[in-house]
Amino acid sequence: MRKETISVAVYSTHGNPADVLHIKTQPWPRPGPDEVVVAMQAAPINPADLNAIEGKYPGKREVPAVPGFEGSGIVSEVGKNISNGSVGSLVILPHDIGTWREACAVKASDLVVVPPEIDPVQAAMLKINPLTAWQLLHGYVELKSGDWVIQNAANSAAGRAVIQIAHAFGYKTVNVVRREELIEELRSEGGDVILLDDENLRHAVKDATGAAAIRLGLNAVGGESALRLMNCLAPSGTLVSFGAMSLQPLKIPTGLLIFKDLRFRGIWINKWYDNATPAERMAAFNPIFDMAKRRLLLTRVEKLYPLSRAKAALEHAARPQRCGKIIFDLAH
Repeated sequence: MRKETISVAVYSTHGNPADVLHIKTQPWPRPGPDEVVVAMQAAPINPADLNAIEGKYPGKREVPAVPGFEGSGIVSEVGKNISNGSVGSLVILPHDIGTWREACAVKASDLVVVPPEIDPVQAAMLKINPLTAWQLLHGYVELKSGDWVIQNAANSAAGRAVIQIAHAFGYKTVNVVRREELIEELRSEGGDVILLDDENLRHAVKDATGAAAIRLGLNAVGGESALRLMNCLAPSGTLVSFGAMSLQPLKIPTGLLIFKDLRFRGIWINKWYDNATPAERMAAFNPIFDMAKRRLLLTRVEKLYPLSRAKAALEHAARPQRCGKIIFDLAH
């Protein structure tokens, strides 16, 4: 029997997430003719979610707003125009719905059905970081088995997904990190070379790869770190930026454009998703699903929290040097 009400996380003003987020009670949603009701299972706390609550993320939502760009749930009820066959399906939610809630009504065509073999908590984290990693590796440079890729922030969720996907396809990764204790950890996850992000990087990469031509660099940091990646790329190589953790802009010496002919691209996965056709989306999701089913693609989880403990969850998510994602468990 479904509940009469649901708990929903809401912020009515922008600010520190742990301070401005509160939990409201709302009626259990009812589906429109082309909608389904999804009983939420899990939703991660991503940096973009915290930035959105702070008012620092592109495309501000009008307040009051429900945060959460990512999450999974089970279809529990369908509108009159929807086949009953979808009841019980595990689905991934669209990024504009606000996933930090116990249930929601959503247009059926906006959902992505997930193979039932995939754990709902893992499914909740497939749409942003693994999908970003897939596009980074397949959308810019045509790679073949044995080719090298270099990335900074390799210990991030997206960086770890890059390692796992690259490993499955036979691409070799140079993974740049800031902390020495991460070296063995990332090597155990399939990283081929793990190096510290310092002024010696260019020579260290050359030694570690046998001076291999690296045609693809993945930048989530910006500033001096991104410049060090550029200097490791082969002529006509491509640097794809998808983050700016240092809050510093790219610094591109003119010589790297003129004499090295480097190419610079960027990706915001939400925009890519909105512009992609359903077929293009599934062309990316299907291999990700296959790897997730075979446990070749897994996102680390540090702790699950009920929505009622949102403040504690947000404070935990803001801690530096976590070893996994903080997740809202919305099914219990």
